[in-house]
Amino acid sequence: MKREAGRAPMLAVEVGHDPVRWAEENREALRAAVDENGAVLVRGLGLSDPVQVAEVYQRLVPGGLIPDREAFATRQPYLDGVYSSLTWPANQPMCMHHELSYALEFPGLMLFACLQAPSVGGVTGIADARSVLDAIPADIVRRFESEGWLLARSYNGDIGATYEEAFGVADRAAVESYCRAHAIEFEWQPDGELRTRQRRPAVVRHPVTGERCWFNQVAFLSEWTIAPEVREYLVDVYGSDGLPFNTRFGNGEPIGEDIIALLNEVYEAHTLRTPWETGDLMLVDNVRMAHSREAYEGPREILVGMAEPRNAFDLTTHTQDGAR
Repeated sequence: MKREAGRAPMLAVEVGHDPVRWAEENREALRAAVDENGAVLVRGLGLSDPVQVAEVYQRLVPGGLIPDREAFATRQPYLDGVYSSLTWPANQPMCMHHELSYALEFPGLMLFACLQAPSVGGVTGIADARSVLDAIPADIVRRFESEGWLLARSYNGDIGATYEEAFGVADRAAVESYCRAHAIEFEWQPDGELRTRQRRPAVVRHPVTGERCWFNQVAFLSEWTIAPEVREYLVDVYGSDGLPFNTRFGNGEPIGEDIIALLNEVYEAHTLRTPWETGDLMLVDNVRMAHSREAYEGPREILVGMAEPRNAFDLTTHTQDGAR
């Protein structure tokens, strides 16, 4: 295992291995490396197509991949639980976050495969959620740990995923059933737009080690992380309560721009960056490590898999009234 300052731990594989066979033979060792380091980048496998990636993922996660639900932007489905990365403008970064940390059930393990590395940028950065937690001022941590955080979404049909795409169901009754089963408050607007609110823990204990981790998307899905000109346009068209997504404190109070800026600064100080090379594989512990996607130029194709489902409230560090 190669470790360099500022970069993700890397495992170099001798070129020429059959990726599927290698994955089957090294599954336990690779999973142990993820447990030790939080994330591992495997270089040299030469992954080259979606079918091969799906087979590798299946060998690495005997429990199987889980479907993508509640995504805030669309993904292209490939096969067997393998998806494209989120549809997001190439010139806009995706800030640090834990995948689906706003969902009742989220993946404990993320798998990424690079079929085409971009010519410039596009790094999937990672940051240790334990170190991030320690670096956030104690008073901010206490409030979020006590109250949790709130995600408000508006499915307006124009920006981001539709509710049919997010929930995997089409009719209103099925949407409402999904929301009730997943602790999501919902309200239909007169024009048919769906608005939802879901309250989740912001700090959780790691399911294996019990360590406290900063685990949420408070900064990424905040109105203050949206490019200013885009935010102004969205507020003008949809109103401040109709943004595609926004985050609040668990009691519903707004989160100031200063706090969002501070969180992003902490993430930046703890980010590990390793530029993608075509054929790379990366496994990320989704509780221990946040991940991001930097702006890029040129074609970029990253295939994503999700595994090891966890329930947010099973890992909570604080009893939150009305959380379930």
